[in-house]
Amino acid sequence: MKRTAILLSSGLLFTVATVSHAQTATPFTPGAPGVNLPSLAPLTPAPATPDGATFGSPRVSNQGSVTRVVFDLPAALSYTLTPTFTGLRVDVQGARVQPGITAKLGVSVSEYRAGAGQVTLITPYPLAPGDGWRASEANLATGRRVLILEFGPGISGGALSSVRGQVLTSAPTTPAAQSVLNAPLPGSLPPGDQVSRSVPLPAPTLPDANPAQPSALQGSVPGPARPAPLGAPRIGKSPGQTRVVLDLPPGSSYRITTGPSGLKIVLNGVTAAAQQATGVSPELRGWTVTPTAQGAAVTLSTAARTTDRSGWRAQLLPPAGGDLSRLVLDLSPALADRTPLTASQRTVQAVAPQFAARPTALLALSTSLVKPRVVLDPGHGGKDPGAVGAVIEKQVTLDVALRVRDLLSAAGVDVVLTRDSDRELHPVKNTDLQLRAALGTPGTALFVSIHVNALDASAALRGYGIETWWNPNHARSSALAALLQAQMVQQTGAFDKGLKNTQSLSVLRNSRVPAALVEIGFASHPVDGQNLQDSNYLDRVALGIAQGIREALVSGVTADGTATETAATAAKR
Repeated sequence: MKRTAILLSSGLLFTVATVSHAQTATPFTPGAPGVNLPSLAPLTPAPATPDGATFGSPRVSNQGSVTRVVFDLPAALSYTLTPTFTGLRVDVQGARVQPGITAKLGVSVSEYRAGAGQVTLITPYPLAPGDGWRASEANLATGRRVLILEFGPGISGGALSSVRGQVLTSAPTTPAAQSVLNAPLPGSLPPGDQVSRSVPLPAPTLPDANPAQPSALQGSVPGPARPAPLGAPRIGKSPGQTRVVLDLPPGSSYRITTGPSGLKIVLNGVTAAAQQATGVSPELRGWTVTPTAQGAAVTLSTAARTTDRSGWRAQLLPPAGGDLSRLVLDLSPALADRTPLTASQRTVQAVAPQFAARPTALLALSTSLVKPRVVLDPGHGGKDPGAVGAVIEKQVTLDVALRVRDLLSAAGVDVVLTRDSDRELHPVKNTDLQLRAALGTPGTALFVSIHVNALDASAALRGYGIETWWNPNHARSSALAALLQAQMVQQTGAFDKGLKNTQSLSVLRNSRVPAALVEIGFASHPVDGQNLQDSNYLDRVALGIAQGIREALVSGVTADGTATETAATAAKR
């Protein structure tokens, strides 16, 4: 027996033992006992490569809070690594990625998703370019080369010098790869229904922040022009959010442009030298200052896309001392639109009543005009609080449901609430859910359940935004979910977590009409929790749900497929 000590560039020393050229099992050896990947949910197989090379089925080991994942590297394979807000993405060329999905490889890898040319290892915390992960390559005694990925809150280093693959700050996702990321885990439920109590991380305490004030995409500093050198951006960090402050002299001006990779701020009336920094925070991958003829251009590379209404917030504040005003930019993918709705926005266009057949005393059928009926289900209630974090789920869901009811009732919709006070329908949870679903009686057009999401404290920074769940209980449930999701994101500017299909969720599965369950934010996230505490945000959520329901009614996404006319159209008949 021969033993060879190998020191990896990651600093890990391990020993390979060989007997008659056969390697003894180690965490880096295929088939090592107790460290193989858990069983994967099958996906559509990826096309084979000409030489049959494959990538996937890693070996996994855990030590304390560190999870180590090891992949074999075929000779012709090339790859890129992209650390993201939700984990590490590995894009592969020259080999077929073995498809599969599984949950919790270890303490620091909560999901594994592979297929369509890429592997994503989802972590319970955001990854920065050099923090939270480490990658290295090594040659085993057998001649096989491996990629070693280590994850943990205390791990740092990013891609070490032995890595032959390229490290990217962002990479496009194909529709096929996105479907792998959106696919539900086997037997999964919405995370908010699995976390009964979550102690949220401290909310950002940012002075002078006024979320009710719209962010100005352009502005100017009062006073006569006095060009001055632009200093390096000042950075403030808090859980889930990063603040960037630019000090601007009198007479200067700014213009902000949003985009998929962050913000660009064009400044006039300043002077600047070229500067840059990388790996600033999970929310801010880096910044650059570039001199221009009129002043400077500042680029903030963010971990998630920004739009004119989401992912960031900006305010121009007066000098705190001296004569330099402060352009304050708060960055977080959880930042949504918390500005108040105008009076004209607080309405939903009316829908007309429908003709419906009703039996008479003589067993004949007569027709009469009836309002379209919709069931709203505020999740939880009574002794069941739901998720508890920055808010208590049962309180927020009822609050939002009442707002939706008021909007739809004014638009001519008959709204039925599964509860209109703090109570449960039955003390036994399964019975309670069945009773809620049963309220979708014949004649009901739609059923919408309203919930608040949550994650365990260890993964709290990963959960933010809006998602909508549907079940194939009815042919039109998926269309209803899509309309609700689109309208809620449009009205709130919240992070779009997309649609989720589930075979579970009793309240959807047992409904006899098109049904969907909306998760309107995360009580466990320090920034999203602030959204859920904000009445303006809840107004926007309610308007999005009401507009989605109205759109479903007038487009035939209903139990019987009959479209309800708008009141304006009916008046023309």
